[in-house]
Amino acid sequence: MTTLEIYKPQQLNETTDINKISGFLFEHLEQYGDSQADITKAIHYALGKENKPGGLIIMAKDQSTEQLKGVCVVNKTGMSGYIPENILVYIATDKQTRGQGIGKRILEKVIENTEGDIALHCENENPARHLYEKLGFKTKYLEMRLKK
Repeated sequence: MTTLEIYKPQQLNETTDINKISGFLFEHLEQYGDSQADITKAIHYALGKENKPGGLIIMAKDQSTEQLKGVCVVNKTGMSGYIPENILVYIATDKQTRGQGIGKRILEKVIENTEGDIALHCENENPARHLYEKLGFKTKYLEMRLKK
């Protein structure tokens, strides 16, 4: 059985292991991820460090072993309307337990525990895209970036 835990800035405690969370995401995001340093920045942002707007982190853990089975990091944008209030920055499930509905449960918990709209970035070939669409996410824009 997998349990879900939610961490918000006001619930931060000393037992939250940021390196464990960022390491899990780095490993299980595979080609869809970023550096562990960038993942850690998003986690710090979600936890409201350095006066950031915060967000939330949802972790799925095996009830008997406490082993991570999935993690999602959501950052508040501080905006609304023209830019959604939240951005789902990272979500990953353990490679060994994919297809068991853990990602869907995490996303449902994200939707239930955020106020306002949620944006996310997803590559066209990412198989998780189908889950996002099933849960109501729509493709509205093509993202373009200028790297400097």
